[in-house]
Amino acid sequence: MSIHRIFVRKREGFAHEATSMYQTLRTELNIPVKAVTIYERYDIEGVSDEDLANAKQLIFSEPPVDELFDTLPETEHTHIIATEYVPGQYDQRADSAEQCLAMLTLKSGATVRTARVFALEGNLSADDLARIKHYYINPVDSREASLEIPTSLALDVQPPMPVESLKNFITADEATLKSLRQELGLAMSDADLALIQDYFANTEKRNPTITEIHVLDTYWSDHCRHTTFMTELTDITIDDTPETAPIRAALEEYMAGRGVLYASRKKARTLMDMATLAVKELRAQGGLKEIDESEEINACTIIVPVDVNGKTEEWLLLFKNETHNHPTEIEPYGGAATCLGGCIRDPLSGRAYVYQAMRVTGSGNPLTPLDETLEGKLPQVQITTGAARGYSSYGNQIGLATGEVREYYHPGYVAKRMEIGAVIGAAPRSNVRREEPVPGDIVVLLGGQTGRDGCGGATGSSKEHDLSSLASCGAEVQKGNPLTERKIQRLFRRPEVTTLIKRCNDFGAGGVSVAIGELTDGLLINLDTVPKKYEGLDGTELAISESQERMACVIAAKDWEAFQKYCDEENLEATIVADVTDSNRLIMTWQGTNIVDISRNFLNTNGADQHQKAHVASPVSGYYNTTAVTDIKAHWLDTMKDLAVTSQQGLGERFDSTIGA
Repeated sequence: MSIHRIFVRKREGFAHEATSMYQTLRTELNIPVKAVTIYERYDIEGVSDEDLANAKQLIFSEPPVDELFDTLPETEHTHIIATEYVPGQYDQRADSAEQCLAMLTLKSGATVRTARVFALEGNLSADDLARIKHYYINPVDSREASLEIPTSLALDVQPPMPVESLKNFITADEATLKSLRQELGLAMSDADLALIQDYFANTEKRNPTITEIHVLDTYWSDHCRHTTFMTELTDITIDDTPETAPIRAALEEYMAGRGVLYASRKKARTLMDMATLAVKELRAQGGLKEIDESEEINACTIIVPVDVNGKTEEWLLLFKNETHNHPTEIEPYGGAATCLGGCIRDPLSGRAYVYQAMRVTGSGNPLTPLDETLEGKLPQVQITTGAARGYSSYGNQIGLATGEVREYYHPGYVAKRMEIGAVIGAAPRSNVRREEPVPGDIVVLLGGQTGRDGCGGATGSSKEHDLSSLASCGAEVQKGNPLTERKIQRLFRRPEVTTLIKRCNDFGAGGVSVAIGELTDGLLINLDTVPKKYEGLDGTELAISESQERMACVIAAKDWEAFQKYCDEENLEATIVADVTDSNRLIMTWQGTNIVDISRNFLNTNGADQHQKAHVASPVSGYYNTTAVTDIKAHWLDTMKDLAVTSQQGLGERFDSTIGA
């Protein structure tokens, strides 16, 4: 079958995005464009002419609001720019189209590739077009697309190379290890790498595989193990000024509490300990009995009584917040979308239904002229508006009410965007079974398939970045699929399903290596069974990819048939990918070879001990001084001009606060 190409554009009155782009080009880029039209381009392979004719009005367009063309309409002085996702990035539009074609034709095998085509009218120079491409094509996830019809839509997949061992690693000197850390782009410290060298030289007595290095880098990353907050503060000094008096008093109170709580044991003084000591003290005094403690690593959980039709039931109430600062800064739409998606998955892995979300963000001034954009950064307006679209799109598609939506503007957020999502979920306590996995249990991978999106996401969020990060970190940003996560929500609302699950973890940071690696001490993971979005992934990519909307569930082997049936009913792919063992080792096999074989005791060290001195400087003199207001009217007008008090109604209206009411 040949490749069919169609173009779809919004009818006049519905083309809001094209109108917005026209205004942006005219006012922000100062480009003399006369008209803008945006087309969604579809290349379709594997369908008959008759099936395509039916699909044009049922799948690819909505006749009341869309116009469909077989060829691209052109007028004089029309300039065409086409963009598409880079290979490996998830394309929800293409995926949805393929699924709809399968339902319409009752046949599988159709392939869809999409692109977005911008038709720009006006006497535009080559420099104008270059500036437009620079603004609208983010190299992290997109590229310019060819205007020619391809001969095939099949991806050019190269067979994956075997996983290699790092030659001479266990005998390398300090300089060589430093060079290797930079060459591999590792987030770990030099001390971590030296610790790994010592372990493999003296315990395993072999060189590690490249996969083992990346798994350890991921497992020990700041994102997964909070290494910054767990760093021991060996010496803390505070400036002796009136302004720092509250800080000195708080430190003294903290040290006194440590003296009581840790009287019989040594405990490192860390930022994490400072943040949690008060709660530990309350627990030691018999308080906070409502906290639900377990070995699962998902969301903060408390036990609450709930009146259900006049009968009191025990429910689990789960809270979770997540930041996606770095991913949102380099790919605003996808980063913010997966901020919410990941936030939902933590309580969801606790078998809870998420009822409501909140979004708090920090941005630089989105009105900053484009020519003032820092080198290596996206424009603030692109980050701010793209992130709002991504987060709201995910929430609105999955059906999650978002209440508080607030963005703060400050020059400090130019250095690093703040993207925070927070959610609350709940489930009847009787629906949640928590048991220690035992040898013979199986681990089921449930939900989406694995691709290259998200490879290095945990480590990417844990290391320093430079001017090249925007172009080089594309694979680190996942693409969310809220429709698949919605299916998992429905599945986990069924007590007959959740009571089969002994332990569950979501595939957030770290992919297979962390999501499955955290479930229990002894694991044998078969990476060959991990479902893939496309061929060509090697063992390392399968081990650390953070492709979204996946769950790792431990169940008894005897429950597999029933569990699989329930997943089929929700149209969710479920695959056995690992066995629980008594080996006390994390083992991953790929193509018949063990590419990861690490002692659990070593994995649990979380890397080399980190030590740091801390100094708290006093605020500059006059920091808290206020200026007397002499002209109230002028002061009021200046205040109203400040972005800090600007109405955010337009931002809030992007988010649906009524879904599920």
